[in-house]
Parts: sequence; C-alpha cells; structure tokens
Amino acid sequence: MDVENGVSKWRALPKEEVYFSHHKDLLNRNTPSAWVQTPQRPLVWSNNITCMAKPTENHLQAVKQIFRYLNGTINMGLWYSKDTDMSLTAYADADHAGCQDTRRSMSGNTQFLGDKLVSWSSKKQKSTAISSTEAEYIALSGCCSQILWMHSQLTDYGFQFNKIPLYYDNKSVIALCCNNVQHSRAKHIDNCYHFIKEQVKNGIVELCFVRTEYQLAGIFTKPLPRERFNFLIDKLGMKSMSPEMLKRLAEETDE
Repeated sequence: MDVENGVSKWRALPKEEVYFSHHKDLLNRNTPSAWVQTPQRPLVWSNNITCMAKPTENHLQAVKQIFRYLNGTINMGLWYSKDTDMSLTAYADADHAGCQDTRRSMSGNTQFLGDKLVSWSSKKQKSTAISSTEAEYIALSGCCSQILWMHSQLTDYGFQFNKIPLYYDNKSVIALCCNNVQHSRAKHIDNCYHFIKEQVKNGIVELCFVRTEYQLAGIFTKPLPRERFNFLIDKLGMKSMSPEMLKRLAEETDE
C-alpha cells in the first residue's frame, strides 16, 4: 500500500469537492462501547471528478492507488468505550491555494470528546483567499461554527463547557482573532467570518497554539509523507480492528 503516492496523486486531480462529517451512528446509547467503521472515515476522501468524459492514464493510476489504499485499510476503525471523557476540544488547519485548478484553499478541522474523534471535515473554501491569513482565518471560523453546533447539542443533554480549546499552529492568526480592533490584514475578509472574535471575547472558545507537528487537522488539508501520515492516524485514534483486536477491546471494556 503506497499511502503517500496514493493520496498525493488523488489530490492532484482537478476540480474535487470533499467534505467529512461524523457518522449518524457514531454514538450508540444501546451498547457500552461501539466500533465505528464508516464510509466517511477520515482515511478516505470522497472525490467528485468532473473530467470522466476523457479520462487519462493519470486518472487510471490514481484510481488504482485509491483501491490499493482502501484494500490496505479495510479493517481501520474508531473505538468508543463507555467511559469516554466528555471534554470538547478541536483542531483547525488550512492549506493556502491548495487546489491546482482554482487556487482555492483547503480547510480542515477535527473535534474530540476526550481523546475520541467524533467529527471531522475537509472542504475546499468557497472563494479564493488572496493571503494565507485569510485562508487560515476562514478555516478557524469554519471550525468554530462546528464547535458552536456541538456545544448547543451537548448542552441540551446537560453537559456544560467553558472556553472550549481550539488549537491552531499560527500565532499571528490567533492574535488577529483575539484582537477586537479591525486590523489592516483582515480588512479584505468577508464579514461573515469575523464572528469568531465574538466567540473568543464571550469565552465560548479559547484559541491555543499547537506546534505544526502536533496539528491533527493537517491530515485533512494536504498530502503528507507516509511517516507523518501514519503518526497523525495514530493520534486520531484510528486502529486496525481485526477480530482479535475487537475481542481484546471488548474484554478491556467489560473489566
């Protein structure tokens, strides 16, 4: 399985639209723990290729790489135990001008309950960002929107959250979001993305710096070397769910 070449060749194809969300059966209240292996798992990006009328050899090779990748990760999944911590944390990242056709940027984010991955997203931004600051600002706002939705849903079940940590790897963008004064670097950014400043000011979200090597959302924005890719997969909680592994995890849960 060639993960690095498979993902990078895939991303090189033109005009793709990608989106991730958590599976509807992510949390099963009828069982003490759950194993989730979904079509939307964070290892696989749905790709809508609009040039199938005249496919080339590159497209054929990319499809072969995808199937090799799927075959090599067929048992990968997420395990949720009944004693999962309910603290909410999030990571966000952006790849400026990552699309080769439109030069639009990619936004990626992840949300965790405790150390369990529950929601993830990888999406091309709707407009072309003229600066890396704008691309990263939009990515943070998108992640903040998901946090607010999750905060609202979990509050209905009696959970309370204050200053939800949102980790980002750019100190300049964090400072920009924490500054209520309109900065010249942000004057060209659409007003709809500025609501993140209000959430920081109101104490709903707390922006925290994380070093790039520990930026877990980076896997959703760009192709990565194999070593780095596997490192992030492990940090996201993805495991090879062989029958032996499932049995061992079930026994640990029952103890």
